Amino acid sequence: MTFCLAWVFQAVYPCTNLLVGKKASVDGSTMITYSADSYALYGELYHWPAAKYAKGEMLKVHEWDTNKYLGEIKQVEQTYNVVGNMNEHQLAISETTFGGREELADPKGIIDYGSLIYITLQRAKTAREAIKVMTELVTEYGYYSGGESFSIADPNEVWVMEMIGKGEGNKGAVWVAIRIPDDCVSAHANQARIQQFPLNDAENCIYSKDVISFARSKGYFTGKDSDFSFAKAYNPLDFGGQRFCEARVWSFFNRYNKDMAKFVTYAKGETHEPMPLYIKADRKLSLSDLQEMMRDHYEDTELDWRYDIGAGPFESPYRWAPLTWKVDSLEYCNERPIATQQTAFTFVAQMRSWLPAPVGGILWFGVDDAAQSVFTPMFSAMTSIPECFKVGNGDMYNFSWTSSFWIHNWVSNMVYAKYNYMHPDLKKVQKELEDKFIADQEAIASQALKLYNERPERAVEYLTQYSNEQAQLAFGEWKKLGEFMLIKYMDGVVRKEKDGKFIRNEHGGVSSPNRVGYPKEYYERVVKETGDKYKVLN
Repeated sequence: MTFCLAWVFQAVYPCTNLLVGKKASVDGSTMITYSADSYALYGELYHWPAAKYAKGEMLKVHEWDTNKYLGEIKQVEQTYNVVGNMNEHQLAISETTFGGREELADPKGIIDYGSLIYITLQRAKTAREAIKVMTELVTEYGYYSGGESFSIADPNEVWVMEMIGKGEGNKGAVWVAIRIPDDCVSAHANQARIQQFPLNDAENCIYSKDVISFARSKGYFTGKDSDFSFAKAYNPLDFGGQRFCEARVWSFFNRYNKDMAKFVTYAKGETHEPMPLYIKADRKLSLSDLQEMMRDHYEDTELDWRYDIGAGPFESPYRWAPLTWKVDSLEYCNERPIATQQTAFTFVAQMRSWLPAPVGGILWFGVDDAAQSVFTPMFSAMTSIPECFKVGNGDMYNFSWTSSFWIHNWVSNMVYAKYNYMHPDLKKVQKELEDKFIADQEAIASQALKLYNERPERAVEYLTQYSNEQAQLAFGEWKKLGEFMLIKYMDGVVRKEKDGKFIRNEHGGVSSPNRVGYPKEYYERVVKETGDKYKVLN
């Protein structure tokens, strides 16, 4: 998710999307991911029930980021059930903002990028239909936001569409949509990634008729049509676009394709040959692979930053904002990995073509930092939202002990303090829950399919109940984890425990804790920097 003030893109480099075609996945599902990264966004699970409207009714549009009223559009007569970023037909849409050329923002547009996603999910059944709905909406009502990359997927196809407005007084947008081959994976992370594209392959590439001519008219491009690059024209690359954005794409590509290692210099901003929009992975990817990739901090690559002074004594893969900083008038930067502390919510959308839509679509949903969240199965046909994810259960200025977002942030902010020895406790519970959820799915699908064949609404009721129960289960376990960790690590010591049970002394009282202090290397650094200041005198 991108947090924008008005229509001007703020260079905060949020959001990451990973995309997997059905022949590139282990089980034949299509998958896309999302991390809604914003210090201002609250983690909750949206829901729009399916509904019918009278002819002539209007829909009020409010900007997703700010809730600013933008205007009205015509409502359709029938809308579909939407849970988060997936609808009842297994259509899923996510995004990352690239911003692009600021002069192309249209302050009079009625459709912002967030509304575009959620309105489309209520109106379209397939990825191709979604592209049609999205582009027609901005043509008719104007596009309010900055440049966006959208991931659009159904059970059979995965598409990347990039869009940017035409500026004030020029309603609409220019855009290109490319289908990712079924046996490939792709990604985008706040930098436009579509370079040259086929001009005569409507089956796999769709684009606005003026995407090239408009760039010519603005002076963004000269040359042959076949040489036109959407990314170069509308989002020229700079250091930030590489080191903070494309580096996240590289990390995904590098993990699953050995030939992508050579692009590390591009990820670091040292060279400028762009990576391909999509690649073939060295093996097929599973749901767990994508969940773990969303937790990436560049571990074991040249961008791994757990072992320098900025990581502190406990090997933290986090740095606090701002992203760039200066020393002696020279500017430096932090890395910007996929997993980041300011995530509001995250998901892996899984679409399964071999199952009926109500049974096939799962939004594996979590809140807060993806590295410290739990991907919980939320079926896209569900008709009610768990209390722990419900809109209105707390907000950014109101803490709630029944909100998953707040419980996860409570735990995460404990772990950040002493990452390398507190995080394993978190990882243990995270893995237990996610292993259970994944192991359950064969039986859940079998039962749901049986009920669906009897009466489809019974399957929906069953999956709604299941999804709600799993969310509340994960919430309860995470609350217990927070209580456990607070006791275990309180006041800088480590209290003795075994298998989650605290060890008492021989009299049944509180045992003496371990005073773990700091790593040896850290003490050595203190002495090097302070000399004899803390030396014990005889």
